[in-house]
Amino acid sequence: MAESAGKYDYIIVGAGTAGCVLANRLTQDPNTSVLLIEAGAKDDYFWVHIPIGFHHMINNPRTDWRYRTEADAGLNGRSVLYPSGKILGGSSSINAMIYQRGQAQDYDYWAELTGDASWRWDQVLPLFKKTEDYVEGADALHGVGGDWRVEKQKFGWKILDAFRDAAAQNGIPKINDFNLGNGEEGSAYFDINQKNGLRWNTAKAFLRTIIRRGNLEIMTGSQVQRLIIQKTEQGNVCTGVEFIGGGKEWTADVSRETILAAGAFGSPQILQRSGIGPATLLQQHGISVLQDVPGVGENLQDHLPLRMRFKIANAKSLNTASKSWLAMGLEYMVKKNGLVSTVPSPLGAMARSDPSQATPNLGYQIQPWSQESVERPLDSFAAFTASVSNLKPTARGHVRIAAADVTAPPVITTNYLSTEQDVNIAATAIQLTRKIVASSALQQYAPQEINADEDLQRLAGDVGAAGANPVGTCKMGAVSDALAVVDSELRVKGIAGLRVVDASIMPVIVAGDTGATTILIAEKAAKLIRAAKR
Repeated sequence: MAESAGKYDYIIVGAGTAGCVLANRLTQDPNTSVLLIEAGAKDDYFWVHIPIGFHHMINNPRTDWRYRTEADAGLNGRSVLYPSGKILGGSSSINAMIYQRGQAQDYDYWAELTGDASWRWDQVLPLFKKTEDYVEGADALHGVGGDWRVEKQKFGWKILDAFRDAAAQNGIPKINDFNLGNGEEGSAYFDINQKNGLRWNTAKAFLRTIIRRGNLEIMTGSQVQRLIIQKTEQGNVCTGVEFIGGGKEWTADVSRETILAAGAFGSPQILQRSGIGPATLLQQHGISVLQDVPGVGENLQDHLPLRMRFKIANAKSLNTASKSWLAMGLEYMVKKNGLVSTVPSPLGAMARSDPSQATPNLGYQIQPWSQESVERPLDSFAAFTASVSNLKPTARGHVRIAAADVTAPPVITTNYLSTEQDVNIAATAIQLTRKIVASSALQQYAPQEINADEDLQRLAGDVGAAGANPVGTCKMGAVSDALAVVDSELRVKGIAGLRVVDASIMPVIVAGDTGATTILIAEKAAKLIRAAKR
């Protein structure tokens, strides 16, 4: 028999990027009680906090769900690892630490799709600024004093400087900031989420400062099996959750709202196991249909990175860093910079696949290292990776439970490169990358493409990897949108007292890394939730 974990004003499922923000904001009222449930462990693993430790967290069961995709025709029949954070801070604890907001047009489009002007860029910008603590100070587009630290990088690479010069030779200008909202075209070193040389995840930023409030309980190592839904005369109401943790089964009751913040893979699974989702899928797994919501798990989008590797000479790369680990460690301890402080993708670039694009639709992350796949060690020779993605993909995949059992991993179908438009843009991206690498600014390093192939569609399928920005599987939309799962205030269709607040609610993926946008979503949702309480 399940034990009772008590009754709370709010239950938040998932202490990842969004969940930590929600916990912070909702407990600002001392009279409000919050239960935060996280499947992963505490973020006290050494490599979480050391920036160069990113290779130790991907495909590590201590920090990563280690999801795998279904075999994908667009990836030439390959099934690939799909990293997703399973730890306090979620994917903010294992990601590339990039701070990027996307383009103003992204949010204006959300407002158009939902019919809610509060999602427009000019309306969400103040929330970005409120959350931010920008190292260079406040201005019209940046904020200081917020919880989310944004810094400049302290370590550079000659090979990346040369790539930036080569990009400029091909009409991609050098710029200083990707976060001006104008669809910035150009190359720059990314702003990053670090503080004093350490990764700044959402657990540090939003949770550690509030532990002593006394109205927040955090249960790690606990996985929600299903939501408790009661039928009333007014309709279906979410009244709590059932979960497992510490070898026990638990129930927790809620008086106000339950908020799913389990991410683009976790949130749709919980809804589906709870009888909320496509009726045919639920019936297939013997789950009673409480609410037929066809869009739950559909609309999966991501930026497919085409990881083009180039062997080089006459330059350092992380693959063959010449300094000893002891010297690197001492430098880091004293200066909080150097090689140990490097991020996975220091340099970025935004470009257009063709002049007809209103804003840049290609995003580069240039990495001073290389590996055949995220499951393999770094290459033994000096190299860099030019990872280029279509920022506005038209392909759509889905996430579906494989069984009613909470321990069964989801079925993730990405459908990468399944549309003619996406294939054409991938081919153009490869051609542009080759043109940049062939430019004079890089020739002193004698770059050699490792996976050279003139069949560009086949090459894209070979070098494509699961991205790090899955979104859309519980998308928000207007009442008339049959595939919308939540409304513009993130309330689940047909279920009172239940919201989804994470990257899964994005109707269309933003043109950039999605971490900052997920924090924005949580900040906006917390404001809506507090207003609903009154």
